[in-house]
Amino acid sequence: MKEKVQAPELRFEGFTDDWEERKLGSLTTVVRGASPRPIQDPKWFDKESDIGWLRIADVTEQNGRIYHLEQHISKLGQEKTRVLTEPHLLLSIAATVGKPVVNYVKTGVHDGFLIFLNPTFEREFMFQWLEMFRPKWQKYGQPGSQVNLNSELVRNQEIVLPNYKEQQKIGSFFKQLDDTIVLHQRKLDLLKEQKKGYLQKMFPKNGAKVPELRFEGFADDWEDRKLGDTLTELKSGLSRMLSNNDIGLPVVRANNINDGQFNIDSDVKYWYVNDPQGANTVNYLIRKNDILINFINSEAKMGTATIVENTPIRDTIYTTNILRARLKKEYDSYYWFALTQINQYKINIKIITKPAVNQASFTTVDFKKLNFMFPNLKEQQKIGSFFKQLDNTIALHQRKLDLLKEQKKGFLQKMFV
Repeated sequence: MKEKVQAPELRFEGFTDDWEERKLGSLTTVVRGASPRPIQDPKWFDKESDIGWLRIADVTEQNGRIYHLEQHISKLGQEKTRVLTEPHLLLSIAATVGKPVVNYVKTGVHDGFLIFLNPTFEREFMFQWLEMFRPKWQKYGQPGSQVNLNSELVRNQEIVLPNYKEQQKIGSFFKQLDDTIVLHQRKLDLLKEQKKGYLQKMFPKNGAKVPELRFEGFADDWEDRKLGDTLTELKSGLSRMLSNNDIGLPVVRANNINDGQFNIDSDVKYWYVNDPQGANTVNYLIRKNDILINFINSEAKMGTATIVENTPIRDTIYTTNILRARLKKEYDSYYWFALTQINQYKINIKIITKPAVNQASFTTVDFKKLNFMFPNLKEQQKIGSFFKQLDNTIALHQRKLDLLKEQKKGFLQKMFV
């Protein structure tokens, strides 16, 4: 019988040799970091030190590539840990278990990490391999419990890898892809920060009649309105047994409303009403410009809203923990939707929310009594259009970022054995 070829599905031109199976421990010396105890003692830390202190939280914030550290370890603390003065590959074995890490700054290493010393592998290749392999560390944990990795398990882990030159080629490819992902993430974060700034400046602060920033040609004072006076309807959704079997009508749930982003044509995971006729669903259909608001949910999600930008491609309804708001003709839907994202709205929602063990809630009566400032319809439309365009730009960058991440997943599957 012919031996199975040890090579990935996709590889760079010029490389044809089979990959070789090795144990990680044969490619590097695996040691554990060390932490001074008790870790809360301030004597271990010194802001003036040029040696950082790598914590588990830093890994999450910087996605495994450490370029800066807030905490710095004192000379006394350095005697109680392992200090790295050059970039090394590490592996998190606590909290973010199995996450690969590279320190690009001088640092002391917490005992929640393993360090790969004197490696014969190419660092970037192994970083990506560990990223690809991360879910498979779960085999060392009991169902429902945290994975318990240690240096011996990692040393004995088998890996199939190519020669050093091919490792370099693969590592360089993924590093460039990661840099592109980081660049898109920064652009997205910047747009979101810009939106926060505009939300603060384009709506009047408490007691003010006009906002700090407004479009040219508008000078009239804004007027105070109760939300209830702007609505033709505020209706809770369908209370009905749902299923995920793709039969019947799709139902918008709280999970479909995330940070204001929602598109009826997107690949969101729907649940369904199986007996649409019996449910009298005609009263619960959503349509373009409807605003959907969470009013029975976790406290963090209370009052979060989205706007239906497109006419649904098929009849779609909404569930009982969501309110459907429809506006009078003298109010603009996109302005109203932007209003649900300002700080004063969030504060007012907290005031009317009644906490509960499982799900918080507020009443439609209390919601309708909330007061906000409204300009005339033309200025509303101008503001609404501005935020709509900004939201569309943010959504476009989010889609690009998601696509890049999916592409990376695909390459990881095809470019490693």
